[in-house]
Amino acid sequence: MPILDSLRPAPQLRVLVTAGANGIGAAIARAFHETGARVHVCDIDRSAIDRLTTELPGVTGSMADASVAADVDLVFDDVQGAFGGLDVLVNNAGIAGPTGAIEDIDGPGWERTIAVNLNSQYYFARRAVPMLKRSAAGPCLISMASVAGRLGYPYRTPYAASKWAIVGLTKSLAVELGPHDIRVNAILPGTVEGERMNGVIAARAASVGIGVDEMRQQYLNKISLRRMVSADDVAALALFLCSPAARNMTGQAISIDGNVEYL
Repeated sequence: MPILDSLRPAPQLRVLVTAGANGIGAAIARAFHETGARVHVCDIDRSAIDRLTTELPGVTGSMADASVAADVDLVFDDVQGAFGGLDVLVNNAGIAGPTGAIEDIDGPGWERTIAVNLNSQYYFARRAVPMLKRSAAGPCLISMASVAGRLGYPYRTPYAASKWAIVGLTKSLAVELGPHDIRVNAILPGTVEGERMNGVIAARAASVGIGVDEMRQQYLNKISLRRMVSADDVAALALFLCSPAARNMTGQAISIDGNVEYL
């Protein structure tokens, strides 16, 4: 296969993107849709699902809380009905979680972060894997972790703990599923520009008592390239990981972050 052709995912892949109607998830859904993939998204935001499915004819969607096992089961009922199978799962659902010193983070804040960021990965993987095992299209499972899954992150301990756990889950599943020719990789975005990051920066600034602009500059100073990444940068990596060019890549935790040096 010519090298340039190998960089394109196969057409008509059946793709499920969790939390796929906003932010990074929506960028990934759009990118796969542009390649000719059949895309299903789930999201907790019904209006966002409606906007995306209107924007991208052929994309289907389910309203679901990714941290609730019963909701996840309903998503897979919809996927089975729409596609009859699955070739790619992008386990993207996640929240920022609370910001603060460990002694100030309450139990519900910790538990909600773990439920959405980590438990959802388990709920979706356990339902997706039997379908991926039946795929003949180079099946892939992509887990969305974070640069906070390779670096310590003060005042964001619930988030960091969940993202480190996702990397461990990814590497373990790569070993488990490799004999079935299923590739499993994690994407570790850095500081992704957008409203969610604006909120994180504002909360971090408030927790340490400085201005938002000063905190934003502190974030940029920690990045070798001195710039944030975009959701489209992350989506491009997801496409690559599902392409023939990445056919021997599995068990990897791949940063796309401009080289965040520390958090």
